Amino acid sequence: MNRFRQATRILLATLREIFDEAAYDRFLYRKQMAVSPASYAAFRQEFEEAKTRRPKCC
Repeated sequence: MNRFRQATRILLATLREIFDEAAYDRFLYRKQMAVSPASYAAFRQEFEEAKTRRPKCC
């Protein structure tokens, strides 16, 4: 049963990373903001700005 719980935690953490929930939580912690539409808009704006600065491969 313990291995099942551990596997479930890993799966959920992976899904949170894939769907940017963990990144949003880190953003909120770093900026010391509460969950709100405005904070999510700031998160998306920061993400898009970072994406445009990254060099393209090939």
